[in-house]
Amino acid sequence: MKDRKVFKKLCAALLILIVLANMPSLAVEANVGVSAQAAILMDTESGRILFEKNSDQQLRIASITKIMTAIIAIENGDLADKVETSRNAYRVEGSSIYLKLGEKLTLENMLYGLMLRSGNDAAVAIAEHIGGSVEGFVQLMNQKAQELGMSKTVFSNPHGLDTHEEHYSTARDMAVLTAYAIQNEEFAKIVATERRTAPLEGESWDRIWYNKNRMLSKYPYADGVKTGFTKRAHRTLVSSATKDGHRLVTVTLNAGDDWNDHISMFEYGFNNYKLTTLVEQGQKLTEQRLEREDGHFELMNEFAYPLSNDERVVRKISLHPSYEQTESDQYPFPAGYMYLYINEKEIGRVPIQFTSEENRQSWWSSFKTVVLKVLGGI
Repeated sequence: MKDRKVFKKLCAALLILIVLANMPSLAVEANVGVSAQAAILMDTESGRILFEKNSDQQLRIASITKIMTAIIAIENGDLADKVETSRNAYRVEGSSIYLKLGEKLTLENMLYGLMLRSGNDAAVAIAEHIGGSVEGFVQLMNQKAQELGMSKTVFSNPHGLDTHEEHYSTARDMAVLTAYAIQNEEFAKIVATERRTAPLEGESWDRIWYNKNRMLSKYPYADGVKTGFTKRAHRTLVSSATKDGHRLVTVTLNAGDDWNDHISMFEYGFNNYKLTTLVEQGQKLTEQRLEREDGHFELMNEFAYPLSNDERVVRKISLHPSYEQTESDQYPFPAGYMYLYINEKEIGRVPIQFTSEENRQSWWSSFKTVVLKVLGGI
């Protein structure tokens, strides 16, 4: 049972990797004009790329670096912890939330200052608190990038200032990072916030932070994520938008008109693609060749995918050879896979499990026992 739970957790990550590997050959000709040197539009559910322009070109990224800073802090820290402003944090240049030397704010408030006001002082304070030092935190950043498959990204600081030559990413890598980070409820809440108050140590009034991300007011479906600018990187922007439960992420690097770039890409994505549930979790397979007296086959995961109006999905089922036999004493897990294709290109695969009549009855018996105990019948 433990192995099955581990397998199910790995399936989602495997499916995303498969989709990303096949997306270039599935790209639809898009009539989207963008000012950016590099850009991408990605569906966060499946990882499908709906539009791209120089998406693998390595460029400087400025403050959208802080997306990685924030998600690492959320995953590795306690939001209630007090974070102290060191001399390094106090002295950092660029955009700031004007922390006082030695001032302490909760990690939660530091994160709001980081993402709403792009505080470089908050970035350094967070890095030192989580990583023990800026260098230690940068190591965590690059480890996370490797885990997510951001193969063309190198981080050298937690804020994105042009203090290191080896600090860059790509539109594709930043979209992968954002699609991952936005799944975290705390991260999603922070980047969608338009106004936040935080205490100001030694004063009777609070700080008031307004989000610099104008996409939140410019586009009705926008719900994050982060702006950026340095003299070398120029304007960078990562945005998320959700319409009817369908979430898309856009990234632009070195863009002269980034707000309109992102609105154009979102409108293209929502107008031309619909997130479609192709299979349901627990869905029984009813093909005649799969019928068995001792149990049934069912799909282990749901699979949803953005489709244009003229795209058709082909499904193919492949079972482990032992299940094709009339009788077998071995029941491997999973029993096989349902493969899904568009234009003969694989877009995903869903594992299949075999549920025997004996196991089903055993499960039902156990369930009845638990219910009876709760009701006092045993």
